[in-house]
Amino acid sequence: MDKLDDRYDIGTDVLFEPGEPIDVAAVAAAVQPWWNRTLTAVNDAVVRLGVLEGDFHWHKHEGEDEFFYVLEGHLEIEFEDRTISLAPGQGVTIPRGVMHFPHAHGRTVVLMVEKAGVVPTGD
Repeated sequence: MDKLDDRYDIGTDVLFEPGEPIDVAAVAAAVQPWWNRTLTAVNDAVVRLGVLEGDFHWHKHEGEDEFFYVLEGHLEIEFEDRTISLAPGQGVTIPRGVMHFPHAHGRTVVLMVEKAGVVPTGD
């Protein structure tokens, strides 16, 4: 694990198998920020749960789009030319190859959908 990865608690193993109920709120309540895990796999994609606080870092995913959906808190995603703000119930797809910098203002819980095999910290 490199120094960048040491700042985050990220795991890519699937926690829940198909047909197994997932209590997303309970999982999120049991962890501290920067925690990020793959909840389940759906076809060629994974659904990840992130409990975030503070800044991530500038990064991009060359081969994969990434979808963020805010469940709790407030997430800003900075791009090279603008910043968007997401409140609970709002989401956005980040196109592959686009540099972005997520900022979580206070404890923020997000679901992310991305292609299986994506490097969560970026390429």
